[in-house]
Amino acid sequence: MPWLFLLLAIAALAIAFMTASMAVVVVSLLAALVLLGLWILGLLAQRIDTRSRDDVQMLDPRELQRLRELAEARRAEPAPAMEDPRTP
Repeated sequence: MPWLFLLLAIAALAIAFMTASMAVVVVSLLAALVLLGLWILGLLAQRIDTRSRDDVQMLDPRELQRLRELAEARRAEPAPAMEDPRTP
C-alpha cells in the first residue's frame, strides 16, 4: 500500500511539470508533498509492525502478579547453609 502513495506522488509531480496553469502546479505539488509524507509514514508503520511482538506472547496482569509472588517467596526463603568442605 505505501508504494501506491509513492506512485501517486510521482504522478502528481509529473502533472505539476507538464501543466501551464499556476493553480494546478500548486495543487499538484501540495498533493505530491502529502503523498510523499503518507508514503514515508506507511513504510515506518510496516517496519514497526514487522518488529513488534505478538500480543499473544504478552503476560496478562494476573500471571505477572503470580510470577512476582513466586519471586518474592523465593527471596523470603532462608538460604541453605553451605557446609565447609574442609571440615570432616
